[in-house]
Amino acid sequence: MQQQGTTVLVVEDSPMFRRMLSDMLQSLGYTHVLEAFSGQAAKELLAEQRPDLVCLDLTLPDISGFEVCEHIRATPGLQDVPVLMISARTQTMDRAQAEEAGASGYLIKPFTPDELRQQVERVMAARPRKEA
Repeated sequence: MQQQGTTVLVVEDSPMFRRMLSDMLQSLGYTHVLEAFSGQAAKELLAEQRPDLVCLDLTLPDISGFEVCEHIRATPGLQDVPVLMISARTQTMDRAQAEEAGASGYLIKPFTPDELRQQVERVMAARPRKEA
């Protein structure tokens, strides 16, 4: 596990769920977890930092998770950051739209810590390796 030094950005409007997700990630060994409560806050954070993973809620108070994901994919230096969409929306259409926006994975709420771990490991393993 090489989570030490890995930065994860959690974008979630529910303070309770944001805290729970951050705690779950920290228990998986991701010690540097940034939090954003809205799409705009996420964009501002992304302008300053390049996380190694973004856990992104689909339904945000200002702009949708789809739009935030599209912003990440369109921003030089961020295009290859894995984006794990997290949503209570179970429609096939939502999952397809998430993929179209460039999401690396899709996790349906509620989920167990183990389901989160599996999805995080899957999207992190699939990201392009940096050349040394």
